[in-house]
Amino acid sequence: MTHSRVQKSLQNARVSFCFNAAAMALAFFSRKYFLAALGSPFLGLSGTLSNLLALLNLAELGVGTVTASLLYRPLLEKNHSQINGIIAMVGRQYRRIGLAIALTGIVLAGALPLIFPATGLSMPVIFFAYFSLLAGSLIGYFFNYQQVLLDADQRNYVITAWFQSSLIVKVLLQIAILRLTHSLYAWIFIELLAAIVQSILLHWRIRRTYPWLNTNNAPLLDSDQRKDATRKLKQVAIHRLADFSLYSTKDLFIYAFSSLTIVAYYGNYMAIIWRLNQLVLKLFTSMQASIGSLVAEHNIPKAVRIFWEVIALRYFAISVFVYVQYHIMSPFITLWLGTQYVLPMGMLGLILCNIFLMEARSTVINFLQAYGLFADVWAPITEAGLHLLLSGVLGYCFGVNGVLAASALSLFAISYCWKPFYLFRRGFMLPVNSFWINISKYHLSIAAAWFLADRLLAALPLPPPANGFPALLLYGACTTGIYAVVLATLLAPLKGAQALGRRLICMIHKPKNATP
Repeated sequence: MTHSRVQKSLQNARVSFCFNAAAMALAFFSRKYFLAALGSPFLGLSGTLSNLLALLNLAELGVGTVTASLLYRPLLEKNHSQINGIIAMVGRQYRRIGLAIALTGIVLAGALPLIFPATGLSMPVIFFAYFSLLAGSLIGYFFNYQQVLLDADQRNYVITAWFQSSLIVKVLLQIAILRLTHSLYAWIFIELLAAIVQSILLHWRIRRTYPWLNTNNAPLLDSDQRKDATRKLKQVAIHRLADFSLYSTKDLFIYAFSSLTIVAYYGNYMAIIWRLNQLVLKLFTSMQASIGSLVAEHNIPKAVRIFWEVIALRYFAISVFVYVQYHIMSPFITLWLGTQYVLPMGMLGLILCNIFLMEARSTVINFLQAYGLFADVWAPITEAGLHLLLSGVLGYCFGVNGVLAASALSLFAISYCWKPFYLFRRGFMLPVNSFWINISKYHLSIAAAWFLADRLLAALPLPPPANGFPALLLYGACTTGIYAVVLATLLAPLKGAQALGRRLICMIHKPKNATP
């Protein structure tokens, strides 16, 4: 049976929702248990080491992104020979990258005593944790590079199912091993073991899904294809540097201007916020391959129409998400971990501001990637430099709040001011004025909905949300319902929202006929 793009996106979203809901429920209990059993310094160490390894993984430099953009057309045409050639090329690239990361990781290990001079943890534990995480990250470069085919073919649900299943089993095993042995080494070893098992299962699943996949005897890409791939790889490499600057250096700057304990407190918030973010907004991640397939049809009016529908849906979802998190996160942390773990509301506001900016920009980024528009290499260089400079200056002056503000400012400067112009100019071949006019209406509607919802919420005789989980659930339900209704009412007349409404009605009544 041939699935439409909408059906595949919905399947990805359904699987993601179920597995992420289970993982989030488990994280609710496991994070608290790990804090008590392992301590804030160790969890802060784990988060910081993960970000150090993210620096090494920067060597990947967007090979997966470029590969996906090259696969959309062959997948649409079912050109198995060309797909095998592309995957074979990817395998060679990833093996080289894996070797480079392994060598660099060994060299970086010598600096660990300087990076963590006084954490209260022994250096053998730090080294064991580091090399276990390093080995786990290297597995994907040598064995799981073929999963990019699942991404491009709108089968991300396969990756989600295997990854989240192994994650759930891993956490349960870690809880059990801590109760039995109280060993940090055993807890760390399970991290590595889970990565190995996940790799084996995912590789087996890929072979079953694509029995024709054979990279050993795959034909070489022609000269033009290789040149195009090489050119895009160089361009995307610069974009990945900016992404690393935005996503992976934040914890390092927070640690530089505070402590591992503050990193752990920040991690408590992010553990819940990112889990909820994945749960609520995973639908949009699954849309990337659908957008790539849509763009491969070369139908610009249709692409623009879908663009505004995705904008409407994404802005609605992320706005409701941010509003609810701002109102319930502090009482939730109080009930979950205790008042000593609650961050100031200003810091929470900056965290959520970053979440909003990153998610709101994603529709433009998705379409740029689908069109293969990576040539604006000056933009990520500017963004990365601005982020690092502002993080250093504002972090020194204002601490953690300064680091978070720096991230938001650098995102806004490039993602909101340049990227839409680039997409409309080079992708849609349309003037960007229509984008600014319509997106301004979205922002005004979001602000007005926030103001009105706050007034309506204050008028309700609700018990304080920190009184207990029943009170928190009631408060969260009222907060979500009020803001969602007010925002939907204000967004309804806007471009994209009307077409989206008609599509949703059509999907409810005729789900099999709904195609983008």
